[in-house]
Formats: sequence, C-alpha cells, structure tokens
Amino acid sequence: MLVLGLQGSPRKKGNTSFLLSAFMDVAKKLGARTHVIEVAKKNITPCMGCAFCEKNGYCVNQDDDMKPEIYPLLREADVIVAASPIYFYNVTAQLKALIDRCQAIWSRKYKLELTDPARNYRRGFLLSLGATKGQNLFEGVHLTAQYFFDAVAATYEGSLTYRRIEYPGNMEKHPTVLEDVKEAVKGLLSPLLGRKKILFVCRENACRSQMAGAFVQHLAGDKIEVLCGGSEPAVEINPVMVEAMAEKGVDMAFRKPRSIEDAISAGQPDVIITIGCEEECPFVPGAERQDWDLPDPAGKPIDFMRNVRDEIEMRVKELVNSLSG
Repeated sequence: MLVLGLQGSPRKKGNTSFLLSAFMDVAKKLGARTHVIEVAKKNITPCMGCAFCEKNGYCVNQDDDMKPEIYPLLREADVIVAASPIYFYNVTAQLKALIDRCQAIWSRKYKLELTDPARNYRRGFLLSLGATKGQNLFEGVHLTAQYFFDAVAATYEGSLTYRRIEYPGNMEKHPTVLEDVKEAVKGLLSPLLGRKKILFVCRENACRSQMAGAFVQHLAGDKIEVLCGGSEPAVEINPVMVEAMAEKGVDMAFRKPRSIEDAISAGQPDVIITIGCEEECPFVPGAERQDWDLPDPAGKPIDFMRNVRDEIEMRVKELVNSLSG
C-alpha cells in the first residue's frame, strides 16, 4: 500500500511539514510504503485553461514534473494526503498549481468517461492549519480538497485541521496532535491493511501484467493489493493496450512499467501469476505460483490485443471469485 503525501508548504521544516511527517511515520509503522512530494520544490507550470485535456485526455504541457512523476504517483497511490497551511482561506499557490493541473485527470473521468481502476478504494485525507481562530478558516480548503480528491478518484475521508498555529514549533507543541494523528491514520488505513497481495509478471510490464492488475483493482481492489512487474521492463506502457482497455472504460493513463525486483520491494506477494515469463520470475518463499500461458500482444494489431485483454479479464474474474470464496 502506498500512502502519498503532498507537502504544500514552501517553508522548510515548518508546522505543516511536522504534521505530515507525523502522519507518514504512523502510516509506515502500520506497514504502508510512504512517499512525500515537496510541492514547492517541483517544477509545476500553472494550468493555462486551454481545454486541450478535455479533448485529448492529457495536458498540453509535457515538460514539467507532472507527467513523468506526479501523475504516475497519484495513480499508484492507495491513499493521498494533502497538507497545506491556510493562505487566504485556501491551500498554498504551489499546491493549488498541482491541483489545477489535475484537470487532465478530471477530463479523463468526466469528459472521456474513463474509470480509474482504483476509484473504488483510493482514499483522500486533508491536513491543514492556520494562524487565526475564525469559524470559517477551513471552509475554502475543505471545498478544494473535496473536488481535488474527486478528480483523482479518491473518496474524501476526512481531515485534521488546527487553528492558532502561527509560529515555528506551534504544531509540535500542540497537546493532542500526536494522538489525533494516530487515530486518523489507523481509521484511514485499516480498511486497506491485510489485503492479499498478488504479483502479476510478464516480460515488459507494458501489456499483459498491466491489464491483469487493472482488472483486479477494478473488481476487488479493496480486498486485493496488486503488484506488477516485468523481467525486461519497457520504457513506457503499450499505447495499443491503453486503447484496448479504454474500450472497456478502464483508464490506464500515467502508469509506468517497473521491474519484478522493484515490484516485490513494495511488499512480499501471497500469489505470483506469471504471464509468459515463468522461468525468469524470482523465487519468493511461501508465495503460491500460477502461470497464465497467454501470447505477447506487443507489436500486434489491436484485434490481437483485444483477444488477450478479454482472456485476461475472464481469468481475473475467476481468480477474484476463487480468492473471495
């Protein structure tokens, strides 16, 4: 399970950083992988409002940190935690730029009518603090969080917000913050802890294993955690596969191939399913092994890809039913 933190404050080691770090420390102790994006350090070009993404599903800007890093992490994450101090009743400009650029993901969902396979289990949470004590201090940021999490296919599960946090060290000295964080993290992660882990392996991790993983996420992601990797990972996923999956309404955008070793580093699998590369799959003690003898659709026409896709979908349904039983 990946918990992704978006640290929106431009201040180094400030109150927001302390709060998010405390949150991530608890998540790590519960067994989650964690990754924090220091948003102020990233190159994020503001949204131009050009509507390119609404027609094409991708942002016209391909040259900053969104495409190679941030979009893939948003898609990989099981839990997304947005953290920001209040700036004029909203998040910081740096975090807002990232949120605005998620219009591309919103467009894939609402304009192209594609479904992120993780939408049934991905969770979102807000951490925020402000210097004043006004009753409406967090009203704006709650609305922003609500629509941001909806855009990235995460349910808005709640927040921790703190007033009168103005000077360095205020958050660290707060009398209840550590207990607040422990309770919040436990409640947020508990439904996802203990899921059975399945590793799908193929040669390039660009077609077959990606499709299998996405179908499992779509059908049973709340009960099964998906890992996937390749013995010879490609540079990028197969665009014909993306097209074929889109015909099923499944959105495969922003995924990245990874090695088998990298996939296993994310958690030891309970089940390993090889799809045409069993001789290259490493031995994992205690893991059940299956082999799906399916042809490699790389370089083949879309009709061939469709046949492989449909066979994988059928096998995934059988797998999910067997594991559920």
